Amino acid sequence: MKSHSRWWQRLTVPQFTVITGLLVIAVGTFMMASPLCSSDEVGLWEALFTVTSAITVTGLSIIDIGKDLTLVGQMLLAGLILTGGLGLMVVTTFLQGFVQGRSGLRHRLDKGRTLDEFGVGGIGPTFHQILIIAAAVIALGSVVLYSFGFTDIENRPERLWAALFHCISAYNNAGFGLWSDNLVAYRQQPVVNGVIAALIVIGGIGWRVSNDLWINRHRLGEWSRRSRLSLHTRLVLRTTAALIVIGAVGLLFTEHFATEAMVGQLGWWDKLQVTLFQSITTRTAGFNTVPLTVDTISDAGLLLMISLMMIGASPGGTGGGIKTTTFAALVAATRSTLRGEEEVVVDDREIPSKLVLRAIGVALASVLFVLAMALLLGLGNTTAGKPGSEAFSFIEKLFTCVSAFGTVGLDLGVTAQLNRWGQLVLLVGMFVGRLGILLLLSAIYPSRPPNRVGYPREDLYL
Repeated sequence: MKSHSRWWQRLTVPQFTVITGLLVIAVGTFMMASPLCSSDEVGLWEALFTVTSAITVTGLSIIDIGKDLTLVGQMLLAGLILTGGLGLMVVTTFLQGFVQGRSGLRHRLDKGRTLDEFGVGGIGPTFHQILIIAAAVIALGSVVLYSFGFTDIENRPERLWAALFHCISAYNNAGFGLWSDNLVAYRQQPVVNGVIAALIVIGGIGWRVSNDLWINRHRLGEWSRRSRLSLHTRLVLRTTAALIVIGAVGLLFTEHFATEAMVGQLGWWDKLQVTLFQSITTRTAGFNTVPLTVDTISDAGLLLMISLMMIGASPGGTGGGIKTTTFAALVAATRSTLRGEEEVVVDDREIPSKLVLRAIGVALASVLFVLAMALLLGLGNTTAGKPGSEAFSFIEKLFTCVSAFGTVGLDLGVTAQLNRWGQLVLLVGMFVGRLGILLLLSAIYPSRPPNRVGYPREDLYL
């Protein structure tokens, strides 16, 4: 009985992380539903969905953030976004040290490495550096948006809050906006587009890359010494840049020839600005500067956006998805297979087979989970039965499921029209997508000691 009474002291790091996330969501839900934070239109369910979306830095919402939340509620939402994007490890470290009574340096280091392995947060001793970098970037972005971006807002305190809120949301790749049309009103404002896009990229590449670039900042101009950057940094930067370019060019191509497309009536400069911004925000953030519906985006454009959302951000960053390095490892493994090579080599460095198998496992499990979400949304009529609500097509459901799992937050107008069952599917998808398939499986099935028994090999025809 005594051993069972202290079950919490035997929880693994992944198990405690899941419990911590659920606890933060529960506390945030009751706070968000209070009259101090929201109007009467926001009940417990609306608060639960909004808080989960904030903790998972997704951005999907079934309420109007600017109208249904008070200033205190908006500040709480910003705090939840920071907690989900940057502070989950801090909360986990504090609670586990407090509950389990083990907060020594060795335990914190092991915990930090475990969480960082699953992409939940940074390593413990470096977390102060992560917070300093985040605060500096958010503050700089807020000053620029306040001075040159949101100049149409005459009320200075309101303009300052709008700048700060959107910078917090952008850096954490959350996609929440204070206006019902998100950033559509600032589609032709290059400062707003540039600042938000830059914060999304900086937050999405992860603290490892930012730290590596800062340490080697004096050597970046010397081409022959760029190899000092780690393979992880080089791979993240190349993959991120390639995906941004491919996404922008792809959207420009698909939507230029589509009738009534989102860029059909725009000039070439506005087309480039919109497609570049949408390519950046589609992978992780969820902001939009043009209305997103099945009528304004072609099926080819939706398929491209689904692919970008599935890849997502980078490990240690504030976004979701299977991660850029996972995608890069799969591409490298495919290339090696087609060439008949035995090893996976990138930049004269061999990738361990264990990491390649992990990349395959993450990608396959993520695809299967998203398909399961889409299947559940396809069970019967999942609309709320509101006036004007219609049955959704499969691509609309798939797009929304990928957006939730990839913690992106882009919406085709589906989320608010779903009934409680459909929104519950998205809610679970957001939580699983933020913590990651591997961490949740590790929470359910704790790691076992390595098997020392060998088995005979046999070929399999593929």
